[in-house]
Amino acid sequence: MMYLNSKRESGFMNGWMITTIGLIIVIAIVAGLAVWSYINYNDQKTNVDTKIDAAVATAKKEQADSDETKFMQREKEPKRLFVGPEDYGRVSFNYPKTWSVFVNKDASSGGTYEAYLNPVTVPPISTTQQFALRLTIEQKDYDKVITGYDPLVKKGDLKSSSITVGGVSGTRIDGDFSKDIRGSAVVFKIRDKTLTLRTDANTFKADFDALIKTIKFVK
Repeated sequence: MMYLNSKRESGFMNGWMITTIGLIIVIAIVAGLAVWSYINYNDQKTNVDTKIDAAVATAKKEQADSDETKFMQREKEPKRLFVGPEDYGRVSFNYPKTWSVFVNKDASSGGTYEAYLNPVTVPPISTTQQFALRLTIEQKDYDKVITGYDPLVKKGDLKSSSITVGGVSGTRIDGDFSKDIRGSAVVFKIRDKTLTLRTDANTFKADFDALIKTIKFVK
């Protein structure tokens, strides 16, 4: 009788232990799944938050860039009037008021007239320095000036096209003038002289194109 009772108790204990172990395993699995789910949730939340932060930062930068561009455009208004020397055809045009002007050669005693325009300040004059606008009026035949660009046009560095402003026909040249200068130029014949206006960087192309449209000549 005692043997049967002992056998029953042993069976009961074994069943209880199996149940307990099973329950522990289930709890461990559930706990593991809960931890995994929590970690996965945090990772996804972090990724989403990072993407949101990046998107917000990008949007803010784009808005700031847009506002800065609009501000810079507004700062250029109203335009100022540039007027060249009377004896050299009195060419005139409008340019942004944020640009400064430096007349390097005033042609008071003849020769070449040179003026340089650039935002804020005009840097030291050199052939490699980029300027928003270079203006030259020289006592040189128009055809010879245009011919001087032929080697670079044939090479493909420059592209030549015709242009007419204020009833005056001329030549427009775009491309690489040198390894330091990439921009656009327009060349016109003024009486017995030749006028060249050039921008040295595509950064100023929009301003250059707008400026060209306002050119006026005294014929």
